[in-house]
Amino acid sequence: MNEELKAHLEFFEELGIEGVRLEPQWRTRAEVENEDEARALEPSAPSAALPEAPVVELFTSSAAALQAIRQDLGADCSRCKLHTLGRTQVVFGVGNPDADLMFVGEAPGADEDVQGEPFVGRAGQLLTKIIEAISLKREDVYIANVIKCRPPGNRNPEPDEVEQCEPFLFRQIDTVKPKVVVALGKFAAQCLLRTNDPITRIRGREFKYRDAILMPTYHPAYLLRTPSAKREVWEDMKRVRAILRGDI
Repeated sequence: MNEELKAHLEFFEELGIEGVRLEPQWRTRAEVENEDEARALEPSAPSAALPEAPVVELFTSSAAALQAIRQDLGADCSRCKLHTLGRTQVVFGVGNPDADLMFVGEAPGADEDVQGEPFVGRAGQLLTKIIEAISLKREDVYIANVIKCRPPGNRNPEPDEVEQCEPFLFRQIDTVKPKVVVALGKFAAQCLLRTNDPITRIRGREFKYRDAILMPTYHPAYLLRTPSAKREVWEDMKRVRAILRGDI
């Protein structure tokens, strides 16, 4: 068994998935499902009365819009006090500018502050496995944080910092136009939903949000501390997968 397959099976086991069927009829079924997934991800055939959709131009437009937001934010943003509190760089966002699925976290950590990309540390590696568990790749989705600079000691962002930074997140969401936004953890969910409800109360529920469906779930960092919660996140992600496939 190669190491990549072994890692995937171990992760599924952690999520509570019991075993993999090897009989020929199950392999055939999986192949059919994969074909259906592939067809679902293919762009619809253009109407005979219309010119072929300019897929590359649309992608470039979204990418250009995100780049404009990044430039507006600035590489050395000084809108709040975080620029004086030891942050290394602004961590904007990463991924597919036209993603159907967007993940929103709280703020960069130490690894993200160094590399300039959200979710690249241990929690980010777990997030990548979660994405792969629903048959997507990290480059298929878009990932961002409410706060673009690391708070000292990874403390929670403060209200004035959120006030200055969240408009850029809203612009990212409006540019990407995802079908589903997954809010990772209490802070992101409370910020986006404007609620003080604990994550245990809102986790797994679906909310209408800026022309998308917002699904709060536990932060990957919490899962590293509380592995038993992985099962609940897996249930949330299965629901997200169903929404993306139109199976609801």
